[in-house]
Amino acid sequence: MHRFCASCRRHGQAALLAVCIVTLAAPGLPAQTIQGPTLQGDSTHPAEATNWVETRLYFGLGPANHPHTGITAAAWRRFLDGEVTPRFPSGLSVSDLYGQWQGQADTRPSRLRSKLVILVYPATAENARRVDAIRTAWKQQTGDQSVLRVTTPADVSF
Repeated sequence: MHRFCASCRRHGQAALLAVCIVTLAAPGLPAQTIQGPTLQGDSTHPAEATNWVETRLYFGLGPANHPHTGITAAAWRRFLDGEVTPRFPSGLSVSDLYGQWQGQADTRPSRLRSKLVILVYPATAENARRVDAIRTAWKQQTGDQSVLRVTTPADVSF
């Protein structure tokens, strides 16, 4: 069995790459073999978008040091499926977070299990109302005082 030296491995990799490039560029291959699918051309996925924003919503689920108290995973999914997704059905992202804050009168920070929902959408008054409705629904369902909202302009392309 031959053991290739580092130089042979590099040349072998370069030769393999050249074969792949020649194969992909060979005449007669359909264009979709070379170019992958794209999401664009409709109002939900425009080729280029202007006047879009990104909103990040921070939801507290309960104390980090007591994971069995607060909002359960099932309750979070119900909220996400019932309140968030219907308002932004074109897509969103959700991340698990650990957050903390300390009130002025507190001697120690409060540590929270949290969820971050990221929404990217056209900046319209209707979409702003949808975001506010999500925040209001969460506060009504959980008794939380706030849902942090951070909205920034977004340069979007699909």
